[in-house]
Amino acid sequence: MTGTRIAALGHYQPAKVLTNDDLAALVDTSDAWITSRVGIRTRHVAGEDEPVDELAAHAGAKALAAAGLTPADIDMVLVATSTAIDRSPNTAARVAARLGMGSPAVMDLNVVCAGFTHALALADHTVRAGSAARVLVIGADKMAAVADWTDRTTCVLVGDGAGAAVVVATGPGEEPGIGPVLWGSVPEMGNAVRIEGSPPVFAQEGQSVYRWATTQLPPIARQVCERAGVTPEELAAVVLHQANLRIIEPVAQKIGAINAVIARDVIESGNTSAASIPLALSKLVARGEVQSGAPALLFGFGGNLSYAGQVIRCP
Repeated sequence: MTGTRIAALGHYQPAKVLTNDDLAALVDTSDAWITSRVGIRTRHVAGEDEPVDELAAHAGAKALAAAGLTPADIDMVLVATSTAIDRSPNTAARVAARLGMGSPAVMDLNVVCAGFTHALALADHTVRAGSAARVLVIGADKMAAVADWTDRTTCVLVGDGAGAAVVVATGPGEEPGIGPVLWGSVPEMGNAVRIEGSPPVFAQEGQSVYRWATTQLPPIARQVCERAGVTPEELAAVVLHQANLRIIEPVAQKIGAINAVIARDVIESGNTSAASIPLALSKLVARGEVQSGAPALLFGFGGNLSYAGQVIRCP
């Protein structure tokens, strides 16, 4: 079995930006109320004519270009999303069609906010097993389409976007660039974050999620580092699911990554669910805030009260 690495990243966000002041015109809220509670200032919102697969395809195309690959080079497309409207064709198939791919395996994963780190682990396992050589992994969600715009506790959180990674096999003698995954869930609390109904609507038990995330997740994240043979102090970056700044900052502090850049893309992008980790990571790399080969902790959590994390080496 060979190792794997992330060859390149890409991200995409819709052009329309919704500010806190814009939201104050819709519901009983204010910029001060939103920033003090969740730390978000802006979020990007897709139009009705911008489906999830379009967001995903834009991010995927950028990742392919950055990797120096063509769509025909990809053996598998994995898309993590919980906001696709149609059951079939799935989002991955539509992305493959948009990008003009040959005959890749195409699969969607619905693990909500932890979707990308689950999909990245599956790509890693697939390449290690020899079932694919190059996998396009995308996290994409259109959370604005499932928001309750009358509920100020949830509509202020959400944004739309996509992030992508190209996973390839490592060369002879090359160290693996994707560490072992640690994943799990809390089934009895799965209803704390939900997208239910017809039409589907996003809702959550905010305080329950906050307590779980800030108390239960830091020791699990430290175990992710242990599995990768990296101490928290050695991390160059920590990219948690961009749920809420009041969750990100205390969790990062409790992990003990005192030398790491902490991704805070939630401030400008809001909670983009499965897109949040690859979106934030791609931006860090694009801005040169982390060096190529530097270790970064990726840790997704949220819907189903699922979690999944791994330490990767930045492309």
